[in-house]
Amino acid sequence: MKKNTFHIVLVGNPNSGKSSLFNSLTGLNQKVGNFPGVTVDKKSGTAKLGSIPSANIVDLPGTYSLYPKRDDEWVTYKVLLGQDDEIRPGMVVLLVDASNLKRNLLFASQIIDLKIPVVIALTMMDIANRKGIEIDVAELERELGVPVVPVNPRKNKGIAELKKIIAQTALQFYKAPARDFIPNKALASGAVDRVKNFFPEISDYTAIHYLINHENFNFKKDIQDEIESIELQNNFTHTKVQADEIMQRYGRIKQVMQLSVSEPDPLQKTLFTEKLDGLLLHRTWGYIILLAVLFLLFQCVFWVAQFPMDAIDWTFSQFNGWLGNLLPEGWFSDVLINGILAGLSGILVFVPQIMILFGLITVLEDTGYMARISFLTDKLMRKVGLNGKSVMPMISGFACAVPAIMSARNIENKKERLLTILITPLMSCSARLPVYTILIALAIPQKLVVGFISLQGLVMMGLYLSGFVMALIVSYVAKWFIKLSEKSFFILELPVYRAPRWKNVMVTMVNKAKIFVTDAGKVIMVISLILWALSTYGPKQKMSSVAQQYDLQAKHDPQHAKEIEQQKQAALLQNSYAGNLGKFIEPAIRPLGYDWKIGIALITSFAAREVFVATMATLYSVEGGKDADKQTLRQRMSSAKWPDGTKVYSLATGVSLMFFYMLAMQCMSTLAVVSRETRSWKWPVIQFVYMTGLAYVVSLIAYQLLK
Repeated sequence: MKKNTFHIVLVGNPNSGKSSLFNSLTGLNQKVGNFPGVTVDKKSGTAKLGSIPSANIVDLPGTYSLYPKRDDEWVTYKVLLGQDDEIRPGMVVLLVDASNLKRNLLFASQIIDLKIPVVIALTMMDIANRKGIEIDVAELERELGVPVVPVNPRKNKGIAELKKIIAQTALQFYKAPARDFIPNKALASGAVDRVKNFFPEISDYTAIHYLINHENFNFKKDIQDEIESIELQNNFTHTKVQADEIMQRYGRIKQVMQLSVSEPDPLQKTLFTEKLDGLLLHRTWGYIILLAVLFLLFQCVFWVAQFPMDAIDWTFSQFNGWLGNLLPEGWFSDVLINGILAGLSGILVFVPQIMILFGLITVLEDTGYMARISFLTDKLMRKVGLNGKSVMPMISGFACAVPAIMSARNIENKKERLLTILITPLMSCSARLPVYTILIALAIPQKLVVGFISLQGLVMMGLYLSGFVMALIVSYVAKWFIKLSEKSFFILELPVYRAPRWKNVMVTMVNKAKIFVTDAGKVIMVISLILWALSTYGPKQKMSSVAQQYDLQAKHDPQHAKEIEQQKQAALLQNSYAGNLGKFIEPAIRPLGYDWKIGIALITSFAAREVFVATMATLYSVEGGKDADKQTLRQRMSSAKWPDGTKVYSLATGVSLMFFYMLAMQCMSTLAVVSRETRSWKWPVIQFVYMTGLAYVVSLIAYQLLK
C-alpha cells in the first residue's frame, strides 16, 4: 500500500450495517487480505469521492468500545490509535445504529475524542421509526460536533450525500470538535500532560490510551520506560480510569439523548421481531423450523442447479466431440481435449451449485436468521465442549473451511476456539459439492419420495447433517483430552429481521463463482495437466510393448478394431505412471470398494477435494480416447466395470466414497490456516491423522454393510 494513500476507515458496532455501506461505497472494487501479524480479515476497496480521485476504504472489524478483548478488536483499536504501520486513517466513517443509539454513542463519543476527522453514518433509521424512535438529526449533529448523515445502504439511500460530506471533511470543511465529549484530562490530568510532552500531536483521550495499553504498542524502550514511570508517579489505575470514563460518557450521552431523541414507552409496543423470535427460538418449533430451512436449502441446491449443470455438461461433451473430429490426432489435440478441456469442464459444471448455495446462505445472513441459529444451538454446543459462537464458524464451513476457521477468533475461550478449529473442516464445504453431486447421480436413483421430494436432495442434506453430527461427536471426545480450563460466556446480539438485499446476494454469488473458478481452477488445471502427462506416458519399453500387442491384434482382426482400440487405451492407462501409482495403492483401498482410478483421484484430491472430478474426467478421457469425447463424464463413470462385469460405482462404493470425502482432510489450504491460527504444526498433524483415519474406518464399514 502506498504511504501517501488517503485511508478512510469504516468502524462501528457489530450489526450496524458496516458491510452493506462498504459494498455501496466500493462496489466491486474490493480485495480481501490479512492484517500483518494477525489472522484477521482485511477488506479494502477504492472509491471516487468528489475531489478525492481514489480513496482507499478499509472495513475494520466491528467493536463495541475502545477497550479491546479479541484479536479483531485489537486490529481496529491499533488502527484508530495510529499504531498500524500500513493504515494511518485520514478519516473515520463511523456507523451508528439509530435503533440502538444509546449503546452506539458510547463508541462514537470515544472515536470523536481521538480528534480524527469523523463523519457519522446514521443507519437503521427505518427500524428506529418502526420502534417509534424519532431523532432530530440536526440537534444530534450540534451536540456531537461532527457531521451526521442518515443512510440506508441496503436501498442506496443517503449514499450520495454521505460521499459529498466525506469529500468535504477530507478537504477540512469539517474539523474535529474543539472540546472533548467529556473532560478527559480530568481523568488523569498530571499523567496526560506528561505523556503529551512526548507526543504533542495527540489528543487527551489518546494519551489516556497510551497510558493504558502502551505495552502493546511499538514504542521504543526508553518511551515505554518513561510512560511506565509516569503511571507510577501519578498513581494511574487502569480500571478506575476506565470505570470513571464510562460513567461520565453515559451521563453525557443521556443529556444528548434527551435533547435530540424522542422514544416511546417501551411497554407500549411489541415489535414483529420479538413475536417472530418467540416462534423461531422456541425450544421445540425452533429446531423443527431449522431442519425445514436446511431441507429446503439442499433441495434447491440440487434441483434448481440441475438444469444449468446438465446444459454445461452437454455443451462440453458436444464441443469435445466436434473438436476431436476436427483436429488431427497428436499430442496437441490430446492435451487440449483430454487435459485442458476435461479439467475445465470439471470446474465450470459445478458453478451453478456453488452460486445457488452461497446465494441462499447470504439470504439467511441478510434476514438475521443465521444469528438465531447460533442462539438456538448454544445449549447443544455446550454439551460437547463448545458454545453458541462455535456455530457461526461451523456454518461458514459449509462454504469454505479456511475463512470459517479464521472467524473462530471471535471465540474468547481458548479451549472452545481450539475445538471449533479442529472440527470445522468436518462441515461439508463447497469443494465437496462437486464430489457429492456426481457420486449421488451415479449411486442414488433419480426418483421422488412421497411424490415431490427429491431422494437425491435428501441424500445431499443427509451428508451435510452427518458431517455436523460427526463434528459434535469428535468435539465431545476431544474435550476430555484438551487440558485448558477457562470460564466461558455466550453473549450475542440478535439483529432485527430484514428483507434480503438482492443486489448483495447477486454480488456475493458472482464473486464466489469467480473465486471458485480462478482460485480452485488454477489448482485443478495444473493438476489436470500433470495428470494427463502421467496418464499418457509411462515406462517406455512397457508402453511400446502394450501398443504393439494391440496393434498386431487389430491388424489380424480388423472387424473388431474399435473394441481392440478401446482395450488398448485402457491397457495403456493401466501401464502409465498414473496407472502404476493407482495399482500400488489399490490393495489398501480395495476393501473400501475403490479401484485404482479412484485411488489416483484420492491422491490428487489431497491438494483440494474438488480435484476429484477433474481427475476422473482426465482419466476416463485418456482411457476412452476419441469415443469418450461425445460422452459426459457421468456416462463414462456409470459404464465403468470391474473385471467380473459388475459396476464400479455401485450403491456401496458410492456411499463409501461420499463418507470418505465427507470426513477426510483433503485440503492443504485448511491445514496451512490451522497452523497459522494455532501457531503450531501439532494441531494440523493431529487434525489430518484423525480425519483421514476416521474417513477410512467409516467408509470401510459403509461398504462392507452395503455390498
